[in-house]
Amino acid sequence: MELRQLEYFMAVAEELHFGRAAARLHISQPPLTVHIKRLEEELGVSLFHRTSRRVSLTSEGGRFRDLIRPILQDLDEAVEDIREIKAGRRGRVRVGFVSSASYELVPAGVRDVRLQHPGIQLDLHPMATGEQVEALLENRLDIGIMRDAPLQAGLKFTTLLTEQMVAVLPASDALATRPEIAPEDLIEMPLVLFPYQSMPGYVTNIMEIFHPLGHSPRIVQRAINQENVMGLVAAGV
Repeated sequence: MELRQLEYFMAVAEELHFGRAAARLHISQPPLTVHIKRLEEELGVSLFHRTSRRVSLTSEGGRFRDLIRPILQDLDEAVEDIREIKAGRRGRVRVGFVSSASYELVPAGVRDVRLQHPGIQLDLHPMATGEQVEALLENRLDIGIMRDAPLQAGLKFTTLLTEQMVAVLPASDALATRPEIAPEDLIEMPLVLFPYQSMPGYVTNIMEIFHPLGHSPRIVQRAINQENVMGLVAAGV
């Protein structure tokens, strides 16, 4: 049994006229008649009552129509889905992002994707930079939004946003009232920083700020995301 036979049968079952069904299928009537007869022989039943004046479904034909209609509809939808996916209009995209991107970049990106590509489903995964690089290389992510990622063979990097480096201080600290702070002001202060393995590029940049001063930052605590860092600083760690 061929898919074409089922499509031909459905056309005749809906039109109840071989001539109209043939025109709808863009074929001549004799080949259509042959295909329907072969289908009936294969099934071992008559699907249509035929007279010189009308065509009607047998009880078996009506049941067969009801059974294959949803199958053909599902097949049409499956074909359309695949075409949409191939064209980039439908599908699922796995996105990793650092915690700080959840304030502006990720919400704006999700909004724009829903407006411009409503058939695309985004799976969002909060992850540190190092975890994202690993997940991208292992094909567990499609896109990563990270900070200061080290260049990695097999990955393409695009700058989305450039931000100023800022220091987060307890509100009670005298330095918090200054409009600007120099690295020299922070030499002796305890520092809460991300683990190197989670944000290697960012941590390296911090270390390089202190290197020309002949000092290393006094790191007293590591925290895996921005919220934890800010909470620890606010608590006076």
